[in-house]
Amino acid sequence: MTGEAVEDYTRGKAWHAERIEKWMKVYKALTIAGSDSGGGAGIQADLKTFQMLDVYGMSAITAITAQNTLGVHGIYDIPLEGIELQIESVLSDLGADAAKTGMLSQPEVIELVARCMRKAGLTKLVVDPVMVAKGGASLLAASAQQALRELLFPVAAVVTPNIPEAEVLTGLTIDSLDDMKQAAVKLVREYGAGAAIVKGGHRSGEPIDVVFDGESHHLLHGERYETRHTHGTGCTFSAAICAELAKGRPLLEAAHTAKRFITSAIRNELGIGGGHGPTNHWAYARELAASRVHDKKE
Repeated sequence: MTGEAVEDYTRGKAWHAERIEKWMKVYKALTIAGSDSGGGAGIQADLKTFQMLDVYGMSAITAITAQNTLGVHGIYDIPLEGIELQIESVLSDLGADAAKTGMLSQPEVIELVARCMRKAGLTKLVVDPVMVAKGGASLLAASAQQALRELLFPVAAVVTPNIPEAEVLTGLTIDSLDDMKQAAVKLVREYGAGAAIVKGGHRSGEPIDVVFDGESHHLLHGERYETRHTHGTGCTFSAAICAELAKGRPLLEAAHTAKRFITSAIRNELGIGGGHGPTNHWAYARELAASRVHDKKE
């Protein structure tokens, strides 16, 4: 082999080795949230979403709920020591490329999680400020709202409230797209979040989400589907963002993927339960696989 050929061979071998290493890398995400016995929301929804997006999921349970599609029938908080030990056990051994929070019902839990994130130096944190279950049950004490703003938002890479949650957190009335933009700016510039996504599913018409990345606004467009099977949409959306951030995707790319993921999950409803049923966490991957097969045939 000539010197040039050897160089090309070596370069090609290094390229393939790098590709194999990337393909074999295990991306990891931690969800710190409540357990939903019905499987539609909470850590169950998060772990399903992580799995479908090729990310290894881990969990720290903050509360156990007894619930189904008809409502929440019981909430049982996990002791602070238990929550902290779960987080430390995961991070000290397995580590995490990103994390997300869901149901953090009390100020003490929020303070604990913020402290653990700082201690671990975990900067890719997605905060879903869960306040009310789909059936109407309160999942966040009023006293915890201030703790969210003052303690957790400053360590968050992105916060993902829906419109009612954004209204409570910012004190603004949100009736329009411009109002959503204003709320997103306030969450970042006044409360210290790295970015904010105000979800527009509660408005009529197209469910447009507003992303503010600290500098500019971006819109996430999607189709609206009339269905009662939307339990766990917020958990699933934020978990999809977390999974993509764990893989090193930029925030805006992660948000667009999450929007497609949750839209597929709503569109392909499972239709189970007598109330607000869960979304379909298989749907996105199945649609993606089907489109690839279609492309190959063409």
